[in-house]
Amino acid sequence: MIIQLEKQISRSAKAKLDQALQAIKYSTTEVKTQFGSYLIGIGKSEFDIRTIGNLEGIRDIHRVSDAYKLVSTKWKIGKTNIDLGDGVSVGNGAFQIMAGPCSIESEEQVISVLEHLKENDIKVMRGGVYKPRSSPYSFRGLGIPGLEFWYKQAKAYGIKIVTEVMQVSQIEAMLPYVDIFQVGARNSQNFNLLDELGKVDKPVLLKRGISGTIDELLQAAEYIFSNGNEKIMLCERGIRSYESAYRNTLDLNAVTILKDKSHLPVIVDPSHGIGVRKYVSKMALAGVITGADGVIAEVHPIPEKAFSDGQQTLNYSEAEKLYRNIHKTRKLYQEL
Repeated sequence: MIIQLEKQISRSAKAKLDQALQAIKYSTTEVKTQFGSYLIGIGKSEFDIRTIGNLEGIRDIHRVSDAYKLVSTKWKIGKTNIDLGDGVSVGNGAFQIMAGPCSIESEEQVISVLEHLKENDIKVMRGGVYKPRSSPYSFRGLGIPGLEFWYKQAKAYGIKIVTEVMQVSQIEAMLPYVDIFQVGARNSQNFNLLDELGKVDKPVLLKRGISGTIDELLQAAEYIFSNGNEKIMLCERGIRSYESAYRNTLDLNAVTILKDKSHLPVIVDPSHGIGVRKYVSKMALAGVITGADGVIAEVHPIPEKAFSDGQQTLNYSEAEKLYRNIHKTRKLYQEL
């Protein structure tokens, strides 16, 4: 059960509500976010929902049987739109392309990519300054110094940035320089990190775990929401399977299921989803036609010289063709 509280609920009204919930043996957790106050009720007894809904100070009440309650469509029918600022938003009809390199390598590289994005009217640049690598000897990012000069340049171009945070201790230092925090596949069930990202007023792009189920992704999003942050985007980035012909299996089934189960925007990552450069664009378009709210793709001036993930990264010419085809596919999707 989700109870939406009025913003100015009185203490006496709150006390009567608590008494009513105790009477039906429901335990509650209070959640306060940027946009509202909620009580999450857990219990098994049957009751007339009107006995709670008609109490003073209640804005609305909903029965939600899902374990993930706040991110469920069972209480919020309308889709969530996340405002990134400066007229840029995602979700509920607003579609965004997010593009950029796997790793931030140099100021020269950053400026080159920003100019490419600006020319193609792309509003969000992706990139990593902290990189979780399978080998400890691989390039692991430029850290805060790289983030500072990247953010400074991106702001001058009017472009938002999305970058991965790997641990709780990085959040405070990154906060002034990040428009969207990304939680990577390896951290999708790092509940301490999810808890802390729930306490910041910045959007979070939450990627599905490499072997994670859809329910596990939604439960991970619930951690963020229940700690106070409603600005969450879900990302299908491929799951590990037995197939060896490509890096991961991009689960396009998940896009349609997530759009049905949750009101949160869903982003598709075809670069990690298939991991083979010549197939990335086709999988991106497949994601668009399934109803995704955005695509996040890896783009580099010279992929063959990229410090990481060059095998799945598009060059500028390939990326520009993809942008055009995404716009065409979006039009087709809207006609379906």
